[in-house]
Amino acid sequence: MIRQPVVSVLGHVDHGKTTLLDKIRGSAVAEREAGGITQHIGATEIPIKVIENICGGLMKQLSIKITIPGLLFIDTPGHAAFTTLRKRGGALADIAILVVDITEGFQPQTFEALNILRTNRTPFLIAANKIDKIRGWQVFQRYPFTHSFSKQTEGVRKYLEEKVYELVGKLYEEGFQSERFDRVEKFEKQVAIVPVSAKTGEGLPELLMILIGLAQKFLEKKLQIKLDSPAKGTILEVKEEVGLGTTIDVIIYDGKIRRGDYIALGGKKDVIVTKVRSLLKPKPLDEIRDPRYRFQSTTEVVAAAGIKIAAPNLGEALAGSPLRAIWNGRDEIIEEVKAEMEEVKVETEKLGVIVKADTLGSLEALVKMLEEEKIPIRLADVGDITKRDILEAETAKEEAPIRAVVLGFNVKVLKDAEERANNTGVLIFRNNVIYKLIEEYLDWVKEKLEEEKKRELEKIIMPAKIRILPGFVFRTSKPAIVGIEVLAGVIRNNYKLMKEDGTQIGYIKGIQDKGRNISCAQIGQQVAVSIEGPVVGKQINEGDILYSDISENEARLIEAKYKEDLSFEENEAFEEIKRIKRKKNPFWATGGV
Repeated sequence: MIRQPVVSVLGHVDHGKTTLLDKIRGSAVAEREAGGITQHIGATEIPIKVIENICGGLMKQLSIKITIPGLLFIDTPGHAAFTTLRKRGGALADIAILVVDITEGFQPQTFEALNILRTNRTPFLIAANKIDKIRGWQVFQRYPFTHSFSKQTEGVRKYLEEKVYELVGKLYEEGFQSERFDRVEKFEKQVAIVPVSAKTGEGLPELLMILIGLAQKFLEKKLQIKLDSPAKGTILEVKEEVGLGTTIDVIIYDGKIRRGDYIALGGKKDVIVTKVRSLLKPKPLDEIRDPRYRFQSTTEVVAAAGIKIAAPNLGEALAGSPLRAIWNGRDEIIEEVKAEMEEVKVETEKLGVIVKADTLGSLEALVKMLEEEKIPIRLADVGDITKRDILEAETAKEEAPIRAVVLGFNVKVLKDAEERANNTGVLIFRNNVIYKLIEEYLDWVKEKLEEEKKRELEKIIMPAKIRILPGFVFRTSKPAIVGIEVLAGVIRNNYKLMKEDGTQIGYIKGIQDKGRNISCAQIGQQVAVSIEGPVVGKQINEGDILYSDISENEARLIEAKYKEDLSFEENEAFEEIKRIKRKKNPFWATGGV
């Protein structure tokens, strides 16, 4: 049997995700079809008959034969739902709509959504929303985009085309080929951009048609289910319900679940095994009289569906974790759930960051993105930030201070954890946008490494080359004070100097620019320097070229860590210094650090 695809709607805040879902639902309700839309827990099922009516003549025009029974839209739009709705091997959503406000373009959460889609290899299309906001747009309620577009003025059409190509450009920068849907040549290689208005319904027929087309062409195997097998699902939310106690909202994506079945699901500490007391689905909206009677009971549910389950001992259930119906092989199923839980959580002995997230799905997304950035993880788990997390972070403080941090996505910091972090200097980064969280941490790391590099560079002598300017001898000795020009690099106080033949002549005692003491001088500057050691006219003369006298260990360190940071002139000076040193010792600075 083929089930309906699970469709997730993602996008930046206020770009129209909820309005789009409401329009699809509203259009379906307006059709007043017998057996019209079915409201699931956390999802809305739109049967193919309703979609055929929304798409009108477009379906006949394109001669599309539909084999799927409908579309199951996840009601909770956004990344939280998408990342929570996970299963082994990626996202539970079979396909996604990424909503972008055509007038605003890509925003922070758009990039976030793209990252999640890429990580999970989820096929998607772009709903370029709010075309009705384009100045001068003439509205044709619920019409296909192609019809509305053909009726617009040339200026409006040109503006829309420009906006579509801005999206094409952004997607290209992110590694995706894309095109307006009616110009796509290969749907398996190009992302379709469908201009729509969630407000007026324009473009909705094409959006639904392309969703169905993509699902049928590329997801046929994935959508095959066995009706006679026990249910597999994912917990979307754990909720307290009046008169029911703790319940779980679950999306069932394979098999069947029945009232009275035993189920195994992920808990905060261990696998929970319990017996289904009630399978509940929402009543049609017009039947709701009292919140206590919002649900009606059912005896069994077949995939794909959203269902509320009431059962004992659900208090520790974990959003994003797997759920399995147990028909037989109880121990194997418990082990399967446990293995899937452990796959996501991370606990190692290595020095790395501590990661906490609100659900198993968001933890998985966060861990994947950190691995892509090659950021080591010591511990990754679900839940608020505790004192134990801070203690774990402290272990990196001595050896790898940039890893002595806690990264928290959508979680709170417990009071004793906050106190410990303040006392020990462990930094806590928190954000409700995954890529922003990682970005903030990486920016901080970059800043810290730059500071560390600056401190290290100030301790070692770097390649530099200077020339003593003729006619600018202010004092001949103790110390010699001369005017110089910096030909390469930067000179600093206490830099040792040598001549072109390798003779060591002393060190820089002070640097002055127009009578003002300065700590360094860089290429192109002409300054006065006092040099302790030589006598002008004996060891040094006007017009002499001098180099910074780098030690062998410093040369090895520069070669290993800072060679790429050297400017062209510094690099040339470094090579000259090595040649001078190797005249006396051919093996000077040829080994490792």
